[in-house]
Amino acid sequence: MAESHLLNIPSSNQSENESDSVICPELDDWWKIVYSIVPTYIDTICVIGMLGNALVLFIYSLYKGSLKIAEIYLINLAVADLIFLMCLPFWAENIRNEFNWPFGNFLCRSTSAATSLNMYTSIYSLVAVSLDRYLTFVHTLSNRAIRNKTVAKGICLLIWVFGILVSIPTFAFRTVKHFPQWNISACALDFPTPLWITAERLVFNIVGFALPSTAIVFLNFCIIHSLRENSREQRALRTKSCKDHRDTKATMLIFIVVLMFLLCWTPFHLFTFLDILFQMEVVKGCIWEELVNFGQQFTSALAITNSCINPVIYVFVGKYFRQKVLQVFSQFIPCRFSLSWVSLKEKSPYFNLFPVRSSLT
Repeated sequence: MAESHLLNIPSSNQSENESDSVICPELDDWWKIVYSIVPTYIDTICVIGMLGNALVLFIYSLYKGSLKIAEIYLINLAVADLIFLMCLPFWAENIRNEFNWPFGNFLCRSTSAATSLNMYTSIYSLVAVSLDRYLTFVHTLSNRAIRNKTVAKGICLLIWVFGILVSIPTFAFRTVKHFPQWNISACALDFPTPLWITAERLVFNIVGFALPSTAIVFLNFCIIHSLRENSREQRALRTKSCKDHRDTKATMLIFIVVLMFLLCWTPFHLFTFLDILFQMEVVKGCIWEELVNFGQQFTSALAITNSCINPVIYVFVGKYFRQKVLQVFSQFIPCRFSLSWVSLKEKSPYFNLFPVRSSLT
């Protein structure tokens, strides 16, 4: 059967569906493409993502200034992505091996749980940073007691605890199971009853995506509305403070991070929902079965892509992150060159665009 998590075994290809008497096509050649292309793509994403997220953590750990609230959430996101990316080579080899899991029971459980943990911690970190931006722009006068670093770190801790709790069933019920119809031993979920399977998929779809995505979209819609109202007022008064400019730049970075997450993960969750409908026999037939199978394989590859995108966004969109990169790497530059570098920064109008303090307040 098709399963509702990343990189799982496909459903069996039946020769004929008794309910609609449609002859199912032979798709062995298409699966050979999956076995060859998807693992290479995963390995590429793994290398790029690990380098990028390691760079993000390296910069934030060596930056001498104090971290801002939104940066705490972004670090949380980078840690979750890095843990997930460390597990990807196992799944790439699993697909290359035609879903015959070669790494034993513990790695089957732990890498599957890490996948689940990444998904929950990532999306709820984005809820938290969207809420932080919402409090910054929509409730600016009543947020001082809530918006502080201690609260942000506490929220991050709660997100990790929640992610671990909801990933426990994945760790407990994942196992290397033999499937005689394919003659493979695959890393698969082995629940006691079919009802558990449906319940787990619904939790994954609703709690893991639908509810937090709705919150993210609502919060960001309110932020955009507030920014437009502020922009109208500032144009009417013909004033614009430096702080407002920095806050807007920082918020645009968050918008892009959120947008890319939704673009990467939404297709996979749509196919997960189709899989729920198929298992409940709301939709029937081998055509639907194969659509769900192939859809989950390729949309899971798209979802994985999100884990390496954020560092690219920080470099190309985040002006203040680039400022931190310059300041951190200047620590490793020889003294004479460092003085020349500071002189260049003072003279260059490009570097004057970057304030010393980050706007991610």
